[in-house]
Amino acid sequence: MKKLIPVTGAALALLTLGAALAQGNAFLTIGSGSTTGVYFPVATGMAKMVNDAGTGVRANARSTGGSVFNMNALATGELDMAIVQNDIAFYSYKGSGIQAFEGKANNKVRTLAVLYPEVLHVIARKDAKISSIADLKGKRVVIGDLGSGTEQTARQVLEAYGLKFEDLGQVLRVSPAQGISLMQDKRADALFYTVGVGASAISQIAQTVDVSLVPVAGNQASALIKKYPFYVRYNIPAKSYKGVGATVPGVAVQATLVASSSVSDDTVYKAMKAIFANTASVKAIHPALNTSFSNASAVKGVPAPLHPGAVKFWKEQGLNVK
Repeated sequence: MKKLIPVTGAALALLTLGAALAQGNAFLTIGSGSTTGVYFPVATGMAKMVNDAGTGVRANARSTGGSVFNMNALATGELDMAIVQNDIAFYSYKGSGIQAFEGKANNKVRTLAVLYPEVLHVIARKDAKISSIADLKGKRVVIGDLGSGTEQTARQVLEAYGLKFEDLGQVLRVSPAQGISLMQDKRADALFYTVGVGASAISQIAQTVDVSLVPVAGNQASALIKKYPFYVRYNIPAKSYKGVGATVPGVAVQATLVASSSVSDDTVYKAMKAIFANTASVKAIHPALNTSFSNASAVKGVPAPLHPGAVKFWKEQGLNVK
């Protein structure tokens, strides 16, 4: 009797890729973010739509460290597509703005669609007595994974309030899942997370810890938007999370689907048609898309030129793009 050799997840993925290539299919790896955020379920939903379309294009969603990682992986060819913050995509395309991209402009970045607002959530334990961003001075603060878009957002928002990371009591660079544990264990006082409203990570914290949302408002929000125009004002609705009884003023960037120009026009067009041809299906992927996505908004505020495959698709939808 032959001994069965177990197949690991990585080996299975390689076998799937090999089978797809053997059949002449194009294969797309879509970078997302933490499994507790919004990027991952959105990317997973989109990959399923591509696979179900039966056009010869196959896709899978990959959990990653977030926007900065995704843009670097897109540049090296490790990823074909990714969901990222529009500000991070812009920095990567220009090769400036943050240290990770300085002098390394990626002119292969192409936009496919702007998806939904990504709202800066600043969650604080109520027992930490934090009612303003200024109160984070000397506190233990989760600022996001190393290299994530959240880390960059945290830096910029603190700057608007006259603070630097060095002014915090402890800077905690961990994933959202680890940040939840730190908050639950009283090893962190507050947590930054740039994510769509309704993210499971924020809901989980609110269900298990007595927390509040810290506002970003007033002159500080105005200064932030003036210096970094990719931000917009966004009010987090009351009752979005347990214990949040009133609307909380804040700011947001935009979650955007991007790709490398090395992905063929035909492959991108087929993927776009599979995902975006039915707006109702797009909105059904996640509440963040349901409340915000439209064809018209998908081509506004793009951080880099549209991919030719996306141009073809959006023109067919009646949009004036180039």
